[in-house]
Order: sequence, then C-alpha cells, then structure tokens
Amino acid sequence: MKKVGILGTGVMGATHTEGWLHTDALVYGCVSKNEQEAKRFSKKYNVEIFPDLESMLPEVDIVDICVPTYLHFQMVLASAEAGKAIVCEKPLSLTVEEGVKMIKASRSAGVKLLVGHVVRFFPEYAAARERILAGEIGNIAVVRLSREAFQPFNAMENWYVDEKKSGGMIQDMMIHDIDYARWLAGDVVRVFAKNITLSTDFKPSFDHAMAILTHENGVITHLECSWAMPKPIFRTSIEIGGSEGLIRFDSGSASPVNIALYKNADDGNSVGVPGMPMTESPYTTQIKEFYDAISNDSPARVSAEDGLAAVQIARAAIESAKTGQVVEVPRLKEVMS
Repeated sequence: MKKVGILGTGVMGATHTEGWLHTDALVYGCVSKNEQEAKRFSKKYNVEIFPDLESMLPEVDIVDICVPTYLHFQMVLASAEAGKAIVCEKPLSLTVEEGVKMIKASRSAGVKLLVGHVVRFFPEYAAARERILAGEIGNIAVVRLSREAFQPFNAMENWYVDEKKSGGMIQDMMIHDIDYARWLAGDVVRVFAKNITLSTDFKPSFDHAMAILTHENGVITHLECSWAMPKPIFRTSIEIGGSEGLIRFDSGSASPVNIALYKNADDGNSVGVPGMPMTESPYTTQIKEFYDAISNDSPARVSAEDGLAAVQIARAAIESAKTGQVVEVPRLKEVMS
C-alpha cells in the first residue's frame, strides 16, 4: 500500500482525495497554509497534518500537489529530489522554463510526474476523441471549444486573478481546452489570441478571451473562454467538424432552465467546477489511472510533456493577446533540448 501526501486542502485537494479513496492507496497526510481548513480536512479524511512538505516527504510515497500554480515548481523539485512519485494539478508550471526543469528533475530522479488535465477523463470528451480515432467523421478540419464560468474571487490570497501567481484566465482555465485540442489534433505551431478585461460594479471584474490554434497537420481550433458568468454557471461545449460528419456537445443542452443573477452570486464557492452527472467523477477516474501508472509503471493518458506543451501554448496565447501578433510555437523537442 502506497501512502499519499496532499499539498493543499482546498477544493482540488479535497477532490483529489476523494479520488484516492477509490484506490488501495492510503491518504496519509496533508500540508496547508490555512490552519482551520487543514483541521477540517484532517478530521474528515483522518489524515495527519504536517507543518511543511519537507516534514511530510519521508512519510509518503506519492505527493499530490493541489496548491496555487506559482508554488508547483519548488514543490515538484523537492518531491522529485526525495524520490517521490508526483501528481500535479494543472497547469504544470507558471512558465515554460520552470516546466522544463521540473520534467528534467523527475526524469533524473526516475520518478513519475503526472499532470491533472482532467478534461481528458470526462466521458463526453473522451468519447468524442474515440469517434474521431475510429474515423467516424473522417478527417477533422475545425475544432471549436468553449468554457465559461464565473471568476474565482474568494480564493485564499485571491491568487487566481493574480497573473504572476496563476498566469491569468488563459493559463488557468483556457488551458483545459488547449490540452484537449492538442489531444485531438496534435501539436500546435502558431497561436493568435484576443482578450478583454472589464471592471464593473459587480465583484469580480470580467475576463473573456478567444484564441485560434493552428495545428501542425493544418487543423484549426477556435477556443473561447470566459470568467464573466454569474455564479454558479459553468458551461462547456464541443464542436468538431470532419470531412464526413460533425460531433457536438453542449453541457447546457441537457440541463433544465437555470437562472443565475449577479446580485445573488455569493454562494460561498470560490472556484467553478463543471457538473458531473455520472456514476464516477472524472477526477476519480484520473486518480485511479494515475495510481495504476505509478504502481505498474504504465503510461497514463496525460504525461508531463503534455502538461508542458499546454503551458507552452497558453503562454503563447497570453503573449499574442498582449501584443496583437501571431506567436509561433516551437517544437517541444527543441524546448526540452
């Protein structure tokens, strides 16, 4: 039985922990900057609270990192140096340079580094890809993906909306669909993006972005992402056009009429999480597959290199949105060399 240490006891820390409970691993300990939250977490999951990562490392076999993005780098390096397998929430890193060092450190230590791009584990998204691989819609040409939610604003330190800590909406949220687009259509060679932020009388401000990805094989992906919805809205959609057909999915099409007003927006939740009307949470499916990859040295559907590629494309989109120019994306092999 492998012991798991959880870094971060917020929404994602708890979500990952629920996944680990469906394996034969033991969630042994946690580390959190929020003392009260850590106590609740410890009581609920019967785990030990450690003051810091260094004190927890000797006691666990797997480190599951669910802390703000800007902390991933040092925690991955420390965990790799200690010889621990690592599960890291997306995005892998704040910068491409950090991501490269994280992958090289895990390789050098001979440990698994797996990145939580959970969209690959959502049944609708996985099924769409399976249909494409089976040739059901012919050769794909255009992919359209959207992801719209409210802007996180109750998070500790409000780190989500601090670009220096999260990378901003594109790197924190659009990156889900960036990764999925690459999973569908392969490597991306150039990016053009636009975004708009708007301060309002409501709390928080709005952030909306669109990006066009050109894949190496000529496929074009259109991405739309928003932190401008009133709580508790979180909706996504897929449209994939091929030479012989079309695949569509809209998370709102199967839902009853919902009303969300800005004036009633404070429901206590700090982060938007998509609905999961299914028997098993995709987060649990992800953790189970990661655990198998760690225990049996088998491949998982998301690798560290996939995580780095998503960061690389997200950073290119951020640069394009700031400069108004198309940004070329180097090959991953060149970045890793």
